[in-house]
Amino acid sequence: MSGHSKWATIKHKKGAADKARAKVFNKIARLLEVAAREGGADPSSNASLRSVMQKAKAAQMTNDAIDRAVKRGAGLAGGGNYEAITYEGYAPGGVAMLVDVLTDNRNRSGGDVRNIFSKLGGSLAEPGAVGWQFSRRGVLLVNGGDEESLMMLALEVGADDVADDGDGAWRITCDPHLVFDVRDALLAAGLEVVSAESTMVSSLTVEVTDAADARQILRIIDALEDNDDVQDVFSNFDISEALMEAVSE
Repeated sequence: MSGHSKWATIKHKKGAADKARAKVFNKIARLLEVAAREGGADPSSNASLRSVMQKAKAAQMTNDAIDRAVKRGAGLAGGGNYEAITYEGYAPGGVAMLVDVLTDNRNRSGGDVRNIFSKLGGSLAEPGAVGWQFSRRGVLLVNGGDEESLMMLALEVGADDVADDGDGAWRITCDPHLVFDVRDALLAAGLEVVSAESTMVSSLTVEVTDAADARQILRIIDALEDNDDVQDVFSNFDISEALMEAVSE
């Protein structure tokens, strides 16, 4: 499990995820608007919208809220005019970060992201500086099952790999367009799918062993994710379970 994933798990256990639910809903609503505006309001013919709707339902967003956002995007109700931008940066320890933003004000968002990096010991990088090491993949976390049978099932439905994620969990990677097909096959087989998402995965991993660096990295992630315009933050760091627990206390 990546350092970012471990931190998300710890925050969820501490209840931080519940406190931020309204903010998460607002961010997903923007994604729904953009997907509907660009590809239409019918999820059966708009794969991007279908994917975001799955994300909304996984976050327990109500059907009414989803429908309202889709209607705004399709022009059936008032909505914003959002632009997608990806910023690249470095956190302490040479950790690479991608920051996906959906904004109606490029200057505001750019300034916010730059300030977060600079105030917390990181730096904004030029386009392409770190983006080359990330690629979009479908990633699923599954509890239970044995490696051999899970591998056979996953490969049969189009997955690329199954890896031990520790504590009886497995990490399955696949083409991002197949993530929900793979999820449905796993659920049909009676397996517990903890999460299924399209995400950016780095080809390089930076092992963080310094507690001060670890704290600053996590502060940068928290500050970015707390910004209304930021949709996703991707990073390439890994931190041991012991250090993660220590710096999160």
